[in-house]
Amino acid sequence: MENLHIFNELSELVMLRINACSEIVHPSDWVESKNHKDYDLWYVQEGQIEIRIHDEVHLAQEGDLILFSPKVAYTATTLGGCRFIFTHFDFGLGDHHEILDNFQLPGIMTTKLVQEEISLFLDTYDQYKRNTPMSGFRLKGCLTILLAKIMERYGLGEYQGEFLNHTPNRRKNRNLQTLQPVFDFIQDHLHQPLRIWELARIAGMSEKYFIFYFKQALGITPGRYIYQLKMNRARDLLQSRSYSIQQIAEMLGYPDPYSFSKAFKKYYKVPPSQFIW
Repeated sequence: MENLHIFNELSELVMLRINACSEIVHPSDWVESKNHKDYDLWYVQEGQIEIRIHDEVHLAQEGDLILFSPKVAYTATTLGGCRFIFTHFDFGLGDHHEILDNFQLPGIMTTKLVQEEISLFLDTYDQYKRNTPMSGFRLKGCLTILLAKIMERYGLGEYQGEFLNHTPNRRKNRNLQTLQPVFDFIQDHLHQPLRIWELARIAGMSEKYFIFYFKQALGITPGRYIYQLKMNRARDLLQSRSYSIQQIAEMLGYPDPYSFSKAFKKYYKVPPSQFIW
C-alpha cells in the first residue's frame, strides 16, 4: 500500500468538492440502477440495502457505510424499506479526478472502523441541515477526515472494498504500482539533480511516453511531483531550525542557495529566510 503516501506528499494538490449531501427514505419496493458520475458515500440510518454489482450481491446493514465509484454500475434494492444519508463528491489529485480508483476502496464497510470520524461527520451534517454558519465548510473538512481514515484502514489491511473486483479496464489501476520503483528512486535521491530521462529508464519507457504515463497515473507531471516533494522537505527542514539555507539547498539537490531560494519563494510566496520567523 506504499502508493497511499502520495496523498500526504501531494496533499496541497488534493481536490475534494461536495456536490450534494442529503438524506432520503425509500419504501420496500424501491429499486435503483445507476452509474454515478462522481463518488457517492451512503450512511445507512435504518433498514437494509442490497447492492448488486455484476453477479455479486452485497448487503449493507444499519450503521454501515457504502462507497460508490464512478466506475461502478449497480442495482440497489431495500429489504423492508430504508433511510440513508448520501454525499456526492468529487475527489481528485491534480488532473486525475478518479485517483481513488487506484485502490480497492469502493464497497461496504462497518462504521466500527471509522467510529469517531463518522460521528463527527454526522454531527456536522445535523448542523448542515439547519444551515448553521460555516457548516458547509466544516462538512467538507469532516468528509476529508472520514476518507483519510478509510484510506488509513485500507493501508493497514483492515478494510478492502469489493465493488471494483470485476471492473473492466484494470490496467489504469495498475499505473501507480508500475511507477513504484520511480517513486522509491525519487525519495532516495531527492538530494541529487533528478533527470526525467533517468526516471523514464527506471520505468522502462521512453521519456515522452513516461511523462504521459506519469500524468495519467498521478494527475501531475514528474517535474511537478519532484518540485512538490522538494518543497515539502524544505519546509520540514526549515521548521526544524537545524540547517542553514545553504545546507538545505545542498540536501535537496540545488546547485546553490540562490536557486533554492528562488524555487522556494515561487512556491510559498516568501523567501526561506522569512518562512519561520
